[in-house]
Amino acid sequence: MSGTLSDVEERIGTVHKLSAVITAMRGIAASRLQDANAHVGAIRLYADTIGEAIGQALGLSEAERAAPKSAAAGGALHIVLCAEQGFAGNFSARVLEAAQHALVEADRTHEVLLIGDRGLLIAHDYGIMPSWSAPMIAHPARTAHLAGRIAEAVFQRIAGGRASSVTILHATPGGTEGYDVVHKRLVPFDYGRFPAPKTMLEPRITLPPEDLLARLVEEYVFAEISEALMLSFAAENEARMRAMIAAHDNVTASLEALVGQARRLRQDAITEEIMELATGSLPAR
Repeated sequence: MSGTLSDVEERIGTVHKLSAVITAMRGIAASRLQDANAHVGAIRLYADTIGEAIGQALGLSEAERAAPKSAAAGGALHIVLCAEQGFAGNFSARVLEAAQHALVEADRTHEVLLIGDRGLLIAHDYGIMPSWSAPMIAHPARTAHLAGRIAEAVFQRIAGGRASSVTILHATPGGTEGYDVVHKRLVPFDYGRFPAPKTMLEPRITLPPEDLLARLVEEYVFAEISEALMLSFAAENEARMRAMIAAHDNVTASLEALVGQARRLRQDAITEEIMELATGSLPAR
């Protein structure tokens, strides 16, 4: 590094400001991660409640517990959850790379619903051309709204014969890098996950059993999408928090180097001034 003392001191001030911004972003990411983890438990409790109702509805109807038959002409629908905001390292790139592998292995036509503007910006680099996209949530309170939009898009494609299988691909907290990328099948719906009710008392219903079961299945898929959104949101903020920790370490190292340079320049200036004073005090010959 080179420059005058004033230049170095100006850079030190800039680095101090950058450090404050990084610290604030790390704090926000940590707070959002904690908030997301709290919401995941509530979503899973809701899904378990719907699951119990599905088990009871299966006991009322003649529906088999095997997955329903899907239209053979339908393709594969992939929901891919990426980041909405930056400073999260290679978060979206890892998710899109996993999606790319899944699409290559698919043996039929496919369609992609892509969530997250950061993923949308680089999707073409992975050969992914989404037919539908939406911004990722920036706060847990927006989960239900986005999950509803995704579920509506999914059921429209199923009803129209465009999709016979649906999977959701997203990051989840954990792993050596702070998150892993997972796949989860939503359709065909697996009824075998829901045990028969423990009580023999039949619930009072106001809908035909088949209609009730269909609505419960839609609600359960909505809950699964909500859980995936919240897990992805948590993983995104985990990645951002780790990126900010690494950035803070780099800024600290740069600040130490600048402070050392400023100290040397200050000492050189003092030494030069002393030499000038000493030289000026010598008697002229």
